[in-house]
Amino acid sequence: MNKKGRLRQSLRNSFLDGAFCSVMSGFIDQYITPFAVALKATSSQIGMLAAFPSLVSSLTQLKSADVTEHLKSRVKIITIFVFFHAFMYIPILLIPFIFKANRALWLILFVTLMASFNAFPGPAWMSLMADHIPYKSRGKYFGWRNRLLGMITVTCAFLAGFILNAFGKDKLIGFTIIIGVGCAARFVSWYYLSKMYDPPMKVTKEHYFTFFDFIKRGRESNFGKFVLYVASMSFAVNMASPFFAVYMLRDLNINYATYTAVMIASTISTLLTMGIWGRHADLVGNMKVIQLTSLFIPIIPFMWFFSHNVGYMILLQFFSGFIWAGYGLSVFNFIYDVVTPEKRIRCASYLNVINGLAVCIGALIGGFLAKNLPPIFGYRLFTLFLISGVLRAIFVIAFLPLIKEVRRVEKISSLDLFFSVTRLRPMEVEGEKDI
Repeated sequence: MNKKGRLRQSLRNSFLDGAFCSVMSGFIDQYITPFAVALKATSSQIGMLAAFPSLVSSLTQLKSADVTEHLKSRVKIITIFVFFHAFMYIPILLIPFIFKANRALWLILFVTLMASFNAFPGPAWMSLMADHIPYKSRGKYFGWRNRLLGMITVTCAFLAGFILNAFGKDKLIGFTIIIGVGCAARFVSWYYLSKMYDPPMKVTKEHYFTFFDFIKRGRESNFGKFVLYVASMSFAVNMASPFFAVYMLRDLNINYATYTAVMIASTISTLLTMGIWGRHADLVGNMKVIQLTSLFIPIIPFMWFFSHNVGYMILLQFFSGFIWAGYGLSVFNFIYDVVTPEKRIRCASYLNVINGLAVCIGALIGGFLAKNLPPIFGYRLFTLFLISGVLRAIFVIAFLPLIKEVRRVEKISSLDLFFSVTRLRPMEVEGEKDI
């Protein structure tokens, strides 16, 4: 089979990997924090559950590029660590049966190990996919891919919520079942990852640079400023994000079915709009999409203040998913735009290190503040949401104007882009049909 045929078959395997990984995500990702709440975790422990996995997994990525280059195979490094990632779900699902005390702390330990195994091959996967997808089609391709995989995630998340609700008082049994299904799905995704084609890597000594070299050059380079912005936003966002589930389950005392409906609204919105964002990003540039979505990200925490109504919270999550779909997709693709292929694994690793540290510090501070802040409108967590929103706005104003687009793209105002994405008014692009 020629190279083109290998790449085509490899993309099929990549999609099947993504499909089963989405099953895992649907059954588990939205329910780790509720699992911790069911294990009687405190606010500080919820913060640690968000912080420690991010900290440890980011630090392990300091060596991700070195190990990948030493093995000279991205697929090998991916499959080794994804296998251990899948395996770590087994002790997690056994926590209610093995441990009688400190269950939340055991959960934090196992989730930290699991997240580290999953994060380590991330830069290698990004580099591998970049070799599979032409840069002009990445927004469209990943928008299409993420939309389909998101449908699987939503379906599985609803099923997981139904299972948890069906078990009622025996909720720990329900958590064991959904985590077990997610574990099995991850092993299947590991199998398809192992079948991907790995084009030869081209890395020489002249492309090597240490983490400290990266830090020193950061203030001067466009990518360094981009990393600073993304990490700052992650810090501010993760002060609050681990506690939205706590607010709903503990403070509002909603059931798992309602919790699932609220949280999945964001995912549904993401999968419905990901393709639209991707097509626009290919034309107007990833940076323009980041600029637009960053205007709305600081507003989202404040919107939780206005109502406890479930319908309102679902609409809020739908709006949030729409904004984060554009931001997340464009941040991901901007890395491909701004970094040369030879440096892509190392730069992605170093970005993840800095971003992971920011997530960790934000979550730890959030966990501390959650129990020590004065309440607003009767809830301490509202004060935390307020601080998170203000910090997001500060970082948008301070850092975002420093980052430049690196591709030749169509020029458009943020307002026109918003109208086009929301279908209120088509965007006219020379040489293209209205989008």
